[in-house]
Amino acid sequence: MTEPTPRLLPWSSPDGKPCYLAGDGTGFVSRTADDIEAKQLGYAAELIVDARTVLAGRCWTPGEIHLLAEDLTAALADVHRVAESRGARLAELSG
Repeated sequence: MTEPTPRLLPWSSPDGKPCYLAGDGTGFVSRTADDIEAKQLGYAAELIVDARTVLAGRCWTPGEIHLLAEDLTAALADVHRVAESRGARLAELSG
């Protein structure tokens, strides 16, 4: 039996490097990572609604658009990391 692929966690080290977890996915750190991923995905969904509202109004300042772009970029980076992590675990299960 091969060792499971380490899980990419939804946070980085203080110096910006990715953090990984080796284990069976049932421990405290795994549950914490699951909770954080759920919050990140929820925030991204809320931000989509906010972005659509702002853009539909067609009355924004450059500062508002800049802030929206920063928030959307951060949310997209989080969602990308979640997808990467979950995709790796799915590939392992189906392989």
